[in-house]
Amino acid sequence: MSENPGDYLLDSAWLRRSFERASATYDAAAVLQAEVREALLGRLQLAQLEPGVVLDAGAATGAAARALKRRYPRAHVLALDSSRGMLRVAARRRSWIRPFALVCADAARLPLADASVDLVFSNLLLPWCEPDLLLAELRRVLAPRGLLCFTSFGPDTLRELRGAWAQVDAHSRVSRFLDMHDIGDALVRLGFASPVLDVEHYTLSYPGVRRLAADLKAMGTRNATAGRPRGLTSPRRFSAMEAAYEAYRRDGRIPATCEVVFAHAWAPLEPPTHASASLGAVPLQALRRELVSRRRK
Repeated sequence: MSENPGDYLLDSAWLRRSFERASATYDAAAVLQAEVREALLGRLQLAQLEPGVVLDAGAATGAAARALKRRYPRAHVLALDSSRGMLRVAARRRSWIRPFALVCADAARLPLADASVDLVFSNLLLPWCEPDLLLAELRRVLAPRGLLCFTSFGPDTLRELRGAWAQVDAHSRVSRFLDMHDIGDALVRLGFASPVLDVEHYTLSYPGVRRLAADLKAMGTRNATAGRPRGLTSPRRFSAMEAAYEAYRRDGRIPATCEVVFAHAWAPLEPPTHASASLGAVPLQALRRELVSRRRK
């Protein structure tokens, strides 16, 4: 496992090509993304919102945008993604009864005016971006009292795969993901108000590592770290990693752990401050209290 932090910087051009190539296979493989998306949509039931403009940042094939349009039929829903291939799939699945707009753009460079969005929804986009750049841009476009709700991967994600590769070589084989505390600190630092964060763990199971690797490729979430080995992995190295992964096998299946951070934060009425805070786990009940408080104002 590489100890050089620079090896874990993301190659954004490589990522963009990877997601573009995965547009036709994404939905069939993205089982976890779908489950997390539904959980995040469910949390919106706690907020009695009537947004005029909703942004689905990192929309992929548009499943969340379709759900958001059903929930907020009067809202102008924007499905934004940097992959034209993903958006072409989303376009084919739009309902003519409840259409939404398609925007091909980098979420860290939004073609939107300041304070123009009432709700930003983003499912598992943050791990593939520079966090401060993305969150600062989402803060810029949020209107006063606008809500940001998003998910991200935590550091336990793919820990088995990371551990198996660490026994084979010192390359950066799996991305490093921010923990909940770092995400919370970033939200406060960038001027968001009342951040609420909590963590859920999911475990997928596979018959073998090759099926896991195939799903990662089908979703476009291949290794895009700067320190990744260039060229094809030799069969000998891959077999050595497979053998190391066997230590995790239980009941005939290998696990793939995913730690998911759920986060909500608001754009305040006042200008952002530069105070920082160290946040611990904030339970979902805190979000309910915050929503009740805001509805009374």
